[in-house]
Amino acid sequence: MKTLTQCVNLLLILDTLLAMLVGKAVAQTYPVSSPAGTNQSPYPHVDVAPGYRVDPSWPQRPPTIGCGQVPSIAVDRQDNVWVYTRTNPAVQVFSPEGRYLFGWPTEKTSSVAHAIKIDHDGFVWLVDVGLHVVRKHTREGRLLLTLGTEGEAGDDASHFNKPTDIAVASNGDLFVTDGYGNSRVMHFDQRGKFIKSWGSLGVKPGQFSIVHAIVCDSKDRLYIADRNNVRVQVFNTRGELLDVWSNLLVPWTFWLSPKDEIWVCGSSPMQWGFDPKYPTGPLGCPPKDQLIMKFNGEGKALQLWTFPKAADGAENPGELNWLHAIAFDSKGNLYLGDIIGSRIQKFVPVAPERSL
Repeated sequence: MKTLTQCVNLLLILDTLLAMLVGKAVAQTYPVSSPAGTNQSPYPHVDVAPGYRVDPSWPQRPPTIGCGQVPSIAVDRQDNVWVYTRTNPAVQVFSPEGRYLFGWPTEKTSSVAHAIKIDHDGFVWLVDVGLHVVRKHTREGRLLLTLGTEGEAGDDASHFNKPTDIAVASNGDLFVTDGYGNSRVMHFDQRGKFIKSWGSLGVKPGQFSIVHAIVCDSKDRLYIADRNNVRVQVFNTRGELLDVWSNLLVPWTFWLSPKDEIWVCGSSPMQWGFDPKYPTGPLGCPPKDQLIMKFNGEGKALQLWTFPKAADGAENPGELNWLHAIAFDSKGNLYLGDIIGSRIQKFVPVAPERSL
């Protein structure tokens, strides 16, 4: 027994000596300390990646104007920020500096905000997942057109079942993602006349599992967030599948740049069962992280940026909690809205190639 104990002790000593030798070799190869007598890093501290810094003072919300969950944001041509939030007023408009300008109240208790879009002519579209409708408004809030039947879910040409988003093509045609209850895209002309639909529940190419968001570029390509399937699917306006971007992120919402760059917010790819508290909920609830990505029209990733995932009820500035909304203004300022955090935040771009 004594001999065995001595052998074990000898092995431990040898293991420690080996670790010290390896550590010394690594330290010589990859120095982490400054040269003797200096306080400088051995590496050039030059930021080659763009970044974003939160503006904690934005917005300056009046005491009488609250903020609920923020599923969607839009920015108009004057860089005013339109927030569609799950409170009253549901539509809240802020200046670029964060000053509250005006809002639209809602009297429908079953209304649940999901998406806001401003089209080429400046009209405002609201997608209401609770009322099962998509509505077109003037800037002042006057109702011009309703798609779907208010308060009634269905799967025919005149009903949605929890629609999620809308996109407008170059000729004015309308494409609605429908949505949580259905798994299809609905196509209407600019007057709201139904043309066709496509899609079904499933995991095969062309099928959907929570068709969650849509955007249309200048070439009339439709980019669709197929959230539970961890992919973006690309279609033409005839409903023909053009491309599939798989396993890059769990996509929640899009924003399209003037250069046809597709920004997507969401979280990293994940599998079911991440949190046992949500065994049957949508994928990404809760997300394991928070990120935004930029793609070109062919699906090449151009940029990735992550944000700290906040703890429920303890959200700090710059952290996100169920990121759901994304928009940029003309100066590159980034606006993000989340669900559990129930807020919108402004992030100022930090240019690359900045020496420290």
